[in-house]
Amino acid sequence: MEYYKILGVAKTASADEIKKSYRKLAVKYHPDKNPGNKEAEEKFKEISEAYAVLSDEKKRKEYDMYGEAGFQKRYSQEDIFRGFDLNDILNQFGFNMGGGSGRSTFRFNSGGSTGNPFEFFNQAGGCGGGSCRTRTQPEKGQDQTYELSVTLAEVLHGAEKNISLRRNGTTENVSVKVPKGIESGKRLRLSGKGAPSSSGGQPGDLYLKVTVQAHEQFTRDSDNLLLEKQIPYSEICLGTSVEISTIDDRSFKIKVPAGIQPDAKLRIKGQGLPSGPIGERGDLYVKILVQVPKQLTEEQERLVKELAKTGL
Repeated sequence: MEYYKILGVAKTASADEIKKSYRKLAVKYHPDKNPGNKEAEEKFKEISEAYAVLSDEKKRKEYDMYGEAGFQKRYSQEDIFRGFDLNDILNQFGFNMGGGSGRSTFRFNSGGSTGNPFEFFNQAGGCGGGSCRTRTQPEKGQDQTYELSVTLAEVLHGAEKNISLRRNGTTENVSVKVPKGIESGKRLRLSGKGAPSSSGGQPGDLYLKVTVQAHEQFTRDSDNLLLEKQIPYSEICLGTSVEISTIDDRSFKIKVPAGIQPDAKLRIKGQGLPSGPIGERGDLYVKILVQVPKQLTEEQERLVKELAKTGL
């Protein structure tokens, strides 16, 4: 959704301007003002979702950074409405959501297990006064969650993965796009791919919980990568150059200064992981470790003893 366009505000709009615009549109499209009007229902949902994002500083920043497509891949509807109390907000705007003597008898779900304040609204199919409690639509099927494992290479480049779903006694192959820069714990939503409804309603959604596999060489730290490199003690003392291969198989020759301390890190800029689908790449840090031989030859042992006499 184009949230700024939906609320009719500029991308540079202040928080007060966004709130003022939402209040005006909420009054216009509120279900009690438009009983039985499906278009008004959908418009009210859209402006409320837009306000849930643009009124939250963190969500608005990520929406501006990643754009519409990138934001939708990172945030499910549950994520968007988490911590967003629509009843409380509309009460502030002068709607009495309690159903007493005020102007509105419409009541939203405060979030529930789905985090969606329109859950009751969806079940009721709109509202005009107290009649919304008697008109019901078939319940939506249950949402389901599957685990989805991805590699660091797929985090770097993005990927399209095929998964097999068992639905209604048959196997369905579904393709899912994994965006660049995705992190463990993030969820991808496949609309309508969850459990079927027992009452003939819409099927639930399928959420794919992402786990990024450990890599044998690289360790992830946010958008950066860490690589350990062992160097002989003599080269630690004298300085050297070493070849480094990045996660996408590029080769870099980096200079190790004489006297570098163990566990020091050298940076290769822009060779980490992308910061989201359209973000820039982080950096690759090479951690220097001292390579200590398990056994010495007689000559090596003699020379080490001579060095020890000099205090080295």
